[in-house]
Formats: sequence, C-alpha cells, structure tokens
Amino acid sequence: MTSSGEPPDGSEPYKPAPGIPAFEARLRRHKRSATVARNHLRDFLQNVPGGPVLMDDAQLVLGELVANAVTHARVSPGREIAVRFEVVRDHLRIEVHDASSEKPAIRCAADLSDVSGRGLYLVEALSREWGFEPRPEGIGKIVWALVGPEGGVE
Repeated sequence: MTSSGEPPDGSEPYKPAPGIPAFEARLRRHKRSATVARNHLRDFLQNVPGGPVLMDDAQLVLGELVANAVTHARVSPGREIAVRFEVVRDHLRIEVHDASSEKPAIRCAADLSDVSGRGLYLVEALSREWGFEPRPEGIGKIVWALVGPEGGVE
C-alpha cells in the first residue's frame, strides 16, 4: 500500500514529535547490515517515550526493509543504503534509502517450502501503512513504514 502521508482517520498529517530528533545512518550493502540497523533502532527507541512498545514490530519491519535493499537493490558496488527513524505522533516512521529505482512489490504467495519471499507481507502485516517514493536527490528510492502501538493494518 502506498500513502500520501495522511493518517487514515483524516486528521492532521503525520508530523514529527517535538523534542525527539530523527536518527540517520549509512550502512554498507551487506547481509549484516540488517543486524546493524536493528541495533541502531534499539538504541533509538530506548530514548523514546513508548519506544519499548514499538520495539518488536519495528525491528522486524526494519530488518525486512534493509534485507530487501541489500538483496534487491541492484546497483553498482560501493553504493550504500541509509536508514532513518523518526517519531511522528505516536508512530515510528522507518525509512530505508537505496540507489535502485526498482519499485518494491509484494510477490505472489510463497509456498511453505520457500525460504524467502515473505518480507513485504510481514511489513504489510506489522505496519500501520507503508509505501515508497523517489529520493529527493533523484537517484533511487525511499521505502518507508509507519509502526504504531496498535500494530498493523486491520
């Protein structure tokens, strides 16, 4: 699902929470980057009121988005990915930036024997909403998800 950034209830757009600065980090495109990103997220959420409530779902969503960027963003060697976390209202906005223009898409259902192919299903299930947009720099995309205390979309 993609979104304009408007909350589903039609109230004010999601805005950054006052007093909680966003976190940004650059990571190598490497299979261990998901672990590094989750460590950054744990540190970030320790200092956010209500952060521990978001921890489990947020770590799973972030891990899947970073793994997708590492696996599917077919770009030249040396290109990094970036992660960004920001509290907006009572939600956590997770962003993963990569240099690929390839749009993320939920593939057809994975068989029980498949060892991969479920990442965006998890993102969909655990996020209030998620989507992607072009990077302002003009190269690549930002894949984002909003994780909240209420869990994923009903």
